[in-house]
Formats: sequence, structure tokens, C-alpha cells
Amino acid sequence: MALDGERGAHATERHSLSVPRQAPDEAIFGRLASERVAELPERLSTRVLDNAERLAEWPALVDGEVRWRYSELGGEIRAAAEWLDALGIRPGDRIMTVSENCRALVVLLLAASERDVWVAIVNSRLSAQEIDTIRDNCQPRRIFYTSEASPDAEAHARRHGAEPFAHPSLGRLGLSPLAEVEPEPVAADGADQVAAMIYTSGTTGTPKGVMLTHRGILYIAALSGGMRHLCEGERVYGVLPMSHVFGLSSVCMGSLYNGACLYCVPRFDAPTMLAALEQERITVLQGVPAMFARMLETLRREKRSLVAPALRYISAGGSPLDGDLKRRVQALFGLTLHNGYGLTEASPTISQTRIDDSFDSNTVGRVLPLLEYRLEPLGDAGEDEPDHAGAGELWVRGPNVMKGYFRQPAATRACLTEDGWLNTGDIARFDDDDQLYIVGRSKELIIRSGFNIYPPDVEAVINEHPDVTLSAVVGRQVEGNEEVVAFIQCEPGARADEEALKAFIAERLAPYKRPTRLVLMDALPATASGKILKGRLRELANREGTA
Repeated sequence: MALDGERGAHATERHSLSVPRQAPDEAIFGRLASERVAELPERLSTRVLDNAERLAEWPALVDGEVRWRYSELGGEIRAAAEWLDALGIRPGDRIMTVSENCRALVVLLLAASERDVWVAIVNSRLSAQEIDTIRDNCQPRRIFYTSEASPDAEAHARRHGAEPFAHPSLGRLGLSPLAEVEPEPVAADGADQVAAMIYTSGTTGTPKGVMLTHRGILYIAALSGGMRHLCEGERVYGVLPMSHVFGLSSVCMGSLYNGACLYCVPRFDAPTMLAALEQERITVLQGVPAMFARMLETLRREKRSLVAPALRYISAGGSPLDGDLKRRVQALFGLTLHNGYGLTEASPTISQTRIDDSFDSNTVGRVLPLLEYRLEPLGDAGEDEPDHAGAGELWVRGPNVMKGYFRQPAATRACLTEDGWLNTGDIARFDDDDQLYIVGRSKELIIRSGFNIYPPDVEAVINEHPDVTLSAVVGRQVEGNEEVVAFIQCEPGARADEEALKAFIAERLAPYKRPTRLVLMDALPATASGKILKGRLRELANREGTA
């Protein structure tokens, strides 16, 4: 949202660069955030087991044909904790799951919590090399492969020589042999004890294990879930991978902490999701922007209408949400498409639109209550536009910030200070109403002929073209400068003309922002959660003759 000069000046004055601020306390679903934080238990499993008593007959989890009430989920967690004991897993050990979303993954996570065991959650759709690199860093006591829910997990289990195991309630699994490894110290305080490790994608180097604490994950589950008004009787479509922190903290733990029913879905398929919205009467749907774009594409291609009789809340996160997609999704659903911002190292949520918010802009909402934040100056490179006045690199501090990267102290020191400030690496600004806007990644900032170019600005314009489904903009180094390369995924059956696209873009962007090259693709490379792999696109852009 463009600010006029007066509002921009006011916002810059209120959000002076480098001056720390704390987000105020606020009421969330009838209770102050500070009250919710004060009652956080020390472990992930504690509240879920309480719900097994308090909400015994309420639906808790759906996994295909398997449907568990909270009392049944509680029984499975306790039984699995004893099973971990029998498997020789000790407090402070690390286990690794090679998996997709399923009941076995949820139960293993919460059973491990009961035994002070860390869980490294790894997406089975990663390559053999990526899986092995993570295993070598994590050094798990055992690896669990969720074979029934994931053919890829089954393949990795066979490759590693894992023992097949038919669990009576969790389905077909693979179990690695017991490894001789050193356990980590156990902390009574949930702010110090690690619950889970999520590994970064490693597109720019060795994957890093982000150590997330019980308190950090529960802070997100309690506040973010409360902001969505989650409670017993709600039905949450859990397709975002738990190996991604959004799927772990916000969707899975946000649902179970607040007494809602979680639908475990191994991977996204638009027709399957559309059927669930109608037949299962899903009430809450969280996804990434690409997921919503593909759903729109499916409905248009099949000439179907949306049927979602109980849906009341939709949100997108994980990657930038452009205005055109937001408008199209809202028109289809008749609901506000909520937005938020975060990163793995912050468990993940830093800001979120509130349930009563309705913005035409691309704000990612206000910072979550009680978090500290500040903007650091970007330096002298480039020239800022009025829309990005007062922008700086965003730093945050609070209970959701990671403990560090596992056994990578240098990488930890590069982004996390000793007193707990995390450098997000994102360029951000605030408006006069404390709404946060993400301008771009500091590492993705393109500087062309002395001008700063923020890829989301260019992508938003390209995505307005009726033949375009998705776009991703990266920089490419050329002699003495940097040029803009746009990768574009078109609507199925569309015959996009490159010259027509260039003309469309030229009418809407200043000359220095216009892409030098357009690369039309059948599909942009993406993670299992739909996040575009910009590192891979940068490699393509810089490869001779590709772009």
C-alpha cells in the first residue's frame, strides 16, 4: 500500500531505525495475550494430554479412514512414549522422522515431548543426498520412516536398510538400528529445552538444523491459534508439511493445543482439497499462495464452482502474497484471505493479520503481542522509492526465536546475538498504524544502475496478467551491473506471447524495474509446501544460455 508523504513521514518518525519497540499486549479470543503466555506449559504434549481428559469425546485427528477422539489420541501418545523407552531412546536423544503428514508423525512428536527427546522432522520428498546430509548432522538415535503415508519414505527406508515394522495403530513404519550417539542435556524449562529441529532447505549450502524450543512453538500455537479462534469443533485442513515450521507450529500444534480437529494430509492435491472442503465441512484452511493459485486454476479448468459450506477462515503464508491473487481468492471464497509473516528461525510467526482485519494492501499484519522488534538501516546502496521510505532490515526478539543452529555455532552467530536478537534478513517497513510490510529479502535485493529493486514489486505486476499463474524474479550479475530476470508460469492452455507480456509490464513498471529477460516455464520449481525455490532459479538465470 503506497503511503502519501505525510503518512510516510509519520511512520518513519514513529518507527525510527535501530530503535527497539515492543508489540503491545492485546485481547485474543477474549483473553489477553499475556495471560495466554503465562499459562504455557513446559512441554508440547502437556496441553494435548490435558485435552484428552477435558475434551475426551471431541474429534482430535483425522488421517484417511482413521478418526481419533482426544481420549484416543491421548492414549496413543502415552503408549508411544513407552514404545520409545522400549526402543532404547533416552531423554536428550534425537530421533529423526522421514515422513509426510500423518498420525504417526503427530504421535511420535508428542510422545517424544513426554520423554524430553528432540524430533528432527524431515520431508521424505527430499533427495537421497539431502536426507543423508541431514542425518549426518543430526546423528539421531533412531530414524522413523512413515512408510504407510509416504512412498518416498518407504524408498528411503529401503535404501537405508531400515527394518519394516507394522505398528498396530500408527500404520506401516520403517525403523533404523539403534545408533550410539551422545544425548543432549535436558532442561526443565521449556524455553531452553529443544522440542523439534526443522532443517532449512539448503538451496544455498549445507542444510542447517533450526533448534525450536517447546516454549517457542507453544507461543505460536497459543497466540496464532487464538487469533484464528480455534476451539473444539473446528476442523483444520492440515496439508502444510509438518517438516515446514508453519505446518508444525501454526497448523498442527495450533489445532491440537486449542482443542480443534486436525486433518492430516500428506501432500497437496487441489481436487482432494476441494472435496474435503465440501464433504468434511472444513472450517479453517491455511496454505501458501501457490496452493490457492493452483486451486483457482483447477476450478477454472474444470469449470466447477467452489463448495465450502462451513469454511470461515483462510490464510496464506510461507511466501509473499501479491494483491492480484489475494483479490481473486477473496472474490471466490467471499472471505478475507488473511496473511502473516515469519521464518523458520522464529517458530515461525512474527506478524499476522487479526481475524477482524480486512485490508486491500499487502500488509502482513501487526507484530505478535509482546515481541520486540527493530529496523536496521540498509546502508547507502541504491535509492528508495516513497513506497519504501523508512525501510530497514528487520530484527526481532522473543520466546519464539530459535535456540540456534544445531552444531553450527558460526552460522548461529551470523544471525543471532548473544542477547537474543534475530536478524530476519528481510527488508521491512511499518505504516502509521503499525502494520508491517515486507519489501523483500536483503539477499534478494537487486541493485540495478544504482536503484534498489525489490522482487515482490515486479512479481505483483507480472501476476496481474490474465495468462500468468505465478512468477518469480531474481537478479543476474552482468558486467558492472545487475539485471532483472523473471521466471513465469502461465495458466494451463494459455499461449502467452513474450512481446505482449513485455508490453504489459512496460506500461506498469519504471524502466529500471523491467525484466531484461522473461523465461516461460510449465511450472516453477517449488518445495513440497509450494514455496518457490529462488536459489534454483538464480542458478538457472546465471547459467549460460538458460535465461
